[in-house]
Parts: sequence; structure tokens; C-alpha cells
Amino acid sequence: MGAIYRSELMSLCQLFLQTDSAFEAIAELGEISLCQFRDLNPNASAYQRKFIHEVRRCEAMERKLRIVRDELEKDGMFIPDVFHKIPTPTPRDIHELEAKFEKIDEELATINSSTAGLKKNFLKLQEIKHVLKKIRHQLDEGQRREAFKSISEQQHMNMENGNNVQLYVTPEDEKLKTESELRFVAGVIRRDRVLAFERVLWRLCRGNVYVRTEDIEIAQNHAFQEDNELSVFILFFSGEQLRSRVRKICEGFRAVIVDVPETEAQRSELSINVQTQLEDMGTVVGQTLEHRNIVLSAAAQNLKLWEIQVLKLKAVFHTLNLFNIDVTQKCLIAECWIPTDDIHVVQNALMHASKLSGSTVPSVLHQMETSETPPTHFRLNKFTQGFQNIVHAYGIASYREVNPAPFTIISFPFIFAVMFGDTGHGVIMFLSALMLVMFEKKIDQAKIKDEIFNTFYGGRYVILLMGLFSMYTGAVYNDVYSRSLNVFGSQWRNPYTFRLLNETLVKQDSAENSQDINFQLPPDPSFMDGDGPYPFGLDPIWNLAENKLNFMNPMKMKSSVIIGIAQMSFGLFLSVLNYWHKGSWIDFLFVFIPQLLFLSLIFIYLCVQIIMKWVFFYVREKTLFGQHYPGSNCAPSLLIGLINMFMMKSRDKGFKDGESNSPCNQQLWYPHQDKIETVFLLVAVLSIPVMLFVKPLLQKWKVSKGQHVEVHSDDGSHAEFNFGDVMVYQAIHTIEFVLGCISHTASYLRLWALSLAHAHINPKNLFTELSEVLWEMVMRMGFSMKGATGAVAIFLIFWVFSILSICILILMEGLSAFLHAIRLHWVEFQSKFYGGTGVAFEPFSFRRLIRLYEGLED
Repeated sequence: MGAIYRSELMSLCQLFLQTDSAFEAIAELGEISLCQFRDLNPNASAYQRKFIHEVRRCEAMERKLRIVRDELEKDGMFIPDVFHKIPTPTPRDIHELEAKFEKIDEELATINSSTAGLKKNFLKLQEIKHVLKKIRHQLDEGQRREAFKSISEQQHMNMENGNNVQLYVTPEDEKLKTESELRFVAGVIRRDRVLAFERVLWRLCRGNVYVRTEDIEIAQNHAFQEDNELSVFILFFSGEQLRSRVRKICEGFRAVIVDVPETEAQRSELSINVQTQLEDMGTVVGQTLEHRNIVLSAAAQNLKLWEIQVLKLKAVFHTLNLFNIDVTQKCLIAECWIPTDDIHVVQNALMHASKLSGSTVPSVLHQMETSETPPTHFRLNKFTQGFQNIVHAYGIASYREVNPAPFTIISFPFIFAVMFGDTGHGVIMFLSALMLVMFEKKIDQAKIKDEIFNTFYGGRYVILLMGLFSMYTGAVYNDVYSRSLNVFGSQWRNPYTFRLLNETLVKQDSAENSQDINFQLPPDPSFMDGDGPYPFGLDPIWNLAENKLNFMNPMKMKSSVIIGIAQMSFGLFLSVLNYWHKGSWIDFLFVFIPQLLFLSLIFIYLCVQIIMKWVFFYVREKTLFGQHYPGSNCAPSLLIGLINMFMMKSRDKGFKDGESNSPCNQQLWYPHQDKIETVFLLVAVLSIPVMLFVKPLLQKWKVSKGQHVEVHSDDGSHAEFNFGDVMVYQAIHTIEFVLGCISHTASYLRLWALSLAHAHINPKNLFTELSEVLWEMVMRMGFSMKGATGAVAIFLIFWVFSILSICILILMEGLSAFLHAIRLHWVEFQSKFYGGTGVAFEPFSFRRLIRLYEGLED
């Protein structure tokens, strides 16, 4: 079988590398992604490895590159991607890279330090500028007089209430006598602290401070991203004691105090000096930012290249730390798993690495004998990868176990489509996936990191087939947006004359208690069986029938049972391939054969009965194989028949008059049915102890004869034979299989349930489903309107209908059907043959490491 049906043959190889060519050899192996190296120093800590010093140097370079990336992202600068293959640097290149990164790091540190100083000075000068500008009119005679008046009145009030006041009272020598004795303090404070600032000043200074504030907006420089919601304040008071107290309050609120000269001339001179300094600083800031942009722009052009180079260097040294070193310190010894068919590719890569390094001694690779279970590896492409991911989400296949993925390629979208089946919604799903497939090259180059988008993109081929199969099952159901299409013409005809229909309608209208009159279409003569059934799919007449669900429910329920048992039976036959591969004739004779008999004689027999019932009980009575069948009115109940089979209840042969009250469903409806069912039941029951006891007893007998018996534990590893453990293990699997046949068959009824929930409706019942509800409640509303208003309404309602269809029926219902399809494959199908206890093959791969670094893989 090909590699897709079974995992690749794997070989454990030993690799001898010369010290001077080891780096180049591992770098070449990282490019071909075919070697999974084992750690030969499991007990050694990270600090005891030979190449730990080189790994730390790489980590130091990574830190410096992260600093550069942070600076670029902070400034919003574009970092170009790299699309060509980047060669792995040699160990001799490390010094050059370190010097280059150190230079960039020092330049950025110097620029950032200078920028921090400039920022502090810039903000300080801006604050002084705004304080001088805002307090100019606060220091005129009118404001001073108002401040003098306010403080004087407050001092007088404090003197009158001095005996009852425990807080500050103005001493006699600090009483305000003239306006010239006023003192002031000005500065800047955060705007959100102004109210609390004024309240504390009032309480601690007993109103002896006159406060004025005004909001300002400091013009931001793009290099100085600072909170600019500030306010200028000026405080008038008298006395040195209050000056000290006011300054302490300002310090407590982290306000910036600006030393403002007393005279107008000095303030004007200071304002001119500040403006000059701001202009000079603007020139310095411009030059600094220009130099910073030059440094960052040059770094941005090569940042991705440097990051990947350092990543490869670190990965190679980390891999070299897994190896052993011989006593001469001249040879490295490694062990690795390699796909057997690719050993020659690895050897060619090692030869190429030896030429690159100039080594005269070639690397040596030879296969080792081992009893360890190898890792599991499949050769996949972009089409099969999505389906393999569905299988691997349950568990990695055991080594050389049959892989369910090739069969899942067909069965998964089909099972999904049985539940989702709608041609219209299937077309939308198919076209959406087709767009992802057609533009996959551009999408790959874009390297989109959105997790949800990458989930859909990774499963684009799965979605493509899901949409395609949904179109097929929708055609079988004759379901397009919950409507049926009359493509070939219905095979049912109206047997009533126009006169009869007209007279009936007149009588209905004239009746006092008028009720809807339902006309039935009896098979004879309404059904045109001479022309055969509807050529493909469901006859569209059923979309108008009142008993639509009475017809659809049994059909879809029985189809679900047939599909489910067919898939379980196929999974059981796949287990034979595993037994054949292991050469286990015991499993084939005493596990597979009893399981097949149990499944066939009860459940496959039930499927045969379903098909026989469809054939034998036609719309008209008929005679088949000498047996008379009275028609569908006397069709037996398969459920009651199955119960009668297990109870071995006696039944009469043939059928009685279908129009009487006779229990037609308890009759034998084919020759020797009672005898055949008795034999089936006895054989099925006897197969259970065969499944349970024969294999453990045969294994015990072989062990007593000194023969080797291979026993696998649940984790896939080998274990010694223990009869008790083997017996318990076999009992668990036997009980699981017997009960699973019943529960798994019932589980497949979700195909019927979700199919009905997606599409159909019975208008006379409360059983309404999503697709029909959207059509009845949304689209039909627009069709009922006429004229220009109706045209506009249909246009708007169509978009509402489309959005609701995509969000509810395609995304939500599609996700529900997808999850149910996964469950049916994981539990009902794969449990018959798939262990899923293997270990994935994870080779040393630069490509995977780069995708992990770019955030494109988990």
C-alpha cells in the first residue's frame, strides 16, 4: 500500500559527524526536514551541554533584534518580508552579526537617551511658555486688586472666628495691608487634579490663598507622546509661612512650579529666551529624529533576514546539544529517525555538507536494529493535509496502522452533506472554498496571522468537497433553499375534474362553518407508475403535500441506518488489514469473524429488511417469488419485527386482509422467516463468548508452550503477557463492541434529525425548521408586495434573507453538521479499526521553525 494508507517505514539511524563539519551537516538536514533527532543526553541540564555558550549568544542577539522590532513597531515603520530562501550562516558569521547588532543597539540606546533628555527639556520649556502666556493677564492691577480684596476679607473673618478655629490663622505680622505685599506661585498641574488641589488649598490655608486656573493644550511633538491635558495655576497669598505651605501642597499633587519673575520686563525677557530655546531644540530634535529614522530604516530592510538567520543558528546549536561527543572530542554521535525510503536523500545532504565545510572525512550514517516503536509519518500534500488533520485531532495513528484519512476524503463530506443537504447552500459553500483554492498562492504570500481565517483556509479542500457533496444530496432531496424544482415533471397527476373541484369550493364558501378541504392523491390512479419514478431525487409533489413529513421521516431515518451500518461494516473490514499486516490469524479468526457475524446477522440483516420492505411493499399489491404482498397499507413494522426476532415470538405466515384490523406487522412476510431469524439470533449470541474467551485462552496456551506472544498496552508500547490483564482488556473491547453496535446505530440517526432540521416544514404542525422559516417569514413577505414599493422591498428583503442564510444556515448549521460528522468518524467509524496511540514524526525542519516564528502554525 502507498504511504497514504499506511505510515512510512521508519529507520533508526546512527550518525557520526566530524566536529568541523557538524554544523554544516545539521544545517543541510534542517533544509530537507527528514530527520527526527533523539536526545542522547537526557540527564544533562541545559547548562551542561557543549554548545550552550553559542545558544546563549544567539539568545542575546535575539533580544537585541526584539528591541529593534519594538522600536520599529512603536514608530509604525514597515518591515519588509523576505520571500527568497535564506542560507544558514556559518559559525564564523556569528562575530560579524554580533558586532552589527551591538552597533545598532548602542546607536538606538544613545538616541533614546538623548531623546529622553530632549523630551524632559522640551516639556519643561513648553510649561514655562504656557505659564508666562496665561498668567500675563492674571498679574494686572485688576486681578491683584481682586485677590487682595478676597484675601483681606478672609483674614478678617478668620480673626473674628479665631477662638473656635483649630486651623491656620494669619499671624499679626503677616496680615495683608497693601496690594504690593501680595506674593504668588505659578505652575502646571494635571487637569484631573485641579478640583482636589483647590479644595486642599482652601482647607489647609483657610481661604488665605487666591487660586486661579486655566486649561492649556501643549502642542505634541510626534517624538514626545505625553499626556497634554494640563492646567496652569497661579496662587496669590501673603507671608513666607503660607509660601512654604503652598509649595508643599504643590509637591504633594506633583505640580510643576515655575519660577516667574516679579516684573513685566523680566517676564518678557524670559518669554523671549524660552521661545529661542524651543526653536533651537526643535532643530536638535529634528536632527535626532532624522538620524533615528535612518538607523531604523536601514535595520528594517534586513530585520526579517537577521531574525531568520539567528533562528537557524540557534536551532542548529540546540540540535547539536542533543548529540554525544566521543572521547577524542573530534566526533559527534547522533541518533535519528528517518523515513526508510529517504535515507539516500539524507546521505546526499551529508555529502554536500562535507564539501561545503571542506572536511576530508565524510559523515557516516548507518541503520540500527531496535525494538522501539517508530514515530508515525505520512506523505501529505495540501489536499490530503486537511483530512489528515481531522484524523490526527482524535489521535496519531499507531505505527503502520491503517490510516482512515484516505477514506475520510469521501466519507466525511458525504456524511456532512447528508445532514446539510441543500443545493443552494452547497453552491455558496463550494464557491467560497473555490475562491480560497484559486487564490491560495496570494494568500500564502500574504502570511495572514488571523487564527479564524487560517482555520478555514487550512480546511479549504475539506469545505470544497463538503459544498460539492451538499449540492449532490440537495439534488437527491430536491431541496434548493427549502424549495423543490420540477425539472423532469412530477409523476403524480390530479385525478379530479375541474367541475368537481369548482363545486367543492362553492360548497365550502357557502357553508356556515367553512373549513379547508384536503384532497388526497391515491396511488391509483394518481401515480403514473408506467413511466417509472421521478428520474432523479425526490418528486417535487411532496413539497406541497400535507403528509410530507410522514413520508420524509421514515425515508431519511432508514437511509441513515443503512449509511451508518454500511460505514461501521466498512470500518470492521479495515481491521482485517491491520490483522493481516501483523500476521495475527488469531485476531482474524476469533475477533473479526465473530464481530462480523454479530454485526451482520442483526444489523446488516436489518438493512436488508429495509430494502426488501421498499421493494416488496409497493404502492400497489404485487406478487414476488410466489408470495403475495398486499401493498404499503400492510407494510410491517421493522421495529416490532426486530423485537419479535429477539423474543422468538411465533407468527402466522402470510398477510391477512389489509383493510381489516388484523395485526399485519406481526405476520411472516417472506418464506422461512422465523427459522432464519432464529438461526441468526443464536449465531449472533454465540459469537459473543467466542470474542471474549478464545483469543486470551489461545495466547495463554501459546505462552505455556514457550511461544512468543506480542501484547500491546493502551499506549502502544510492548508489555509482558499477563492473562488477567489480557482477559480484562478483551472483556472491555467485547462489551464495547456489542453495546457499541446498538448505540452507534442509534447515533447515526443524527443524520436524519439534522437533515430535517435544516430544510423542511409541515405548515399544519409546530415542527418548523430553519430554511423553511427563513423562506416563509422573510422572502415571501417581499413577494407579497406589488409595484415600485414591492421592488424596493424585495431588494432589501433579499439582503436580509441572504445574510440570515449565510449566518444561520451555512455557518451555524454547517458548523453543527461538521461537528456531528467528526463525531461519527471518530467514534462510530474509527473505533472499529483505529487505535490512534502513535507518536507523530517531528523532523528537524527550518521551514516549520520559521512558520512557528511567523505565527502561521501553532
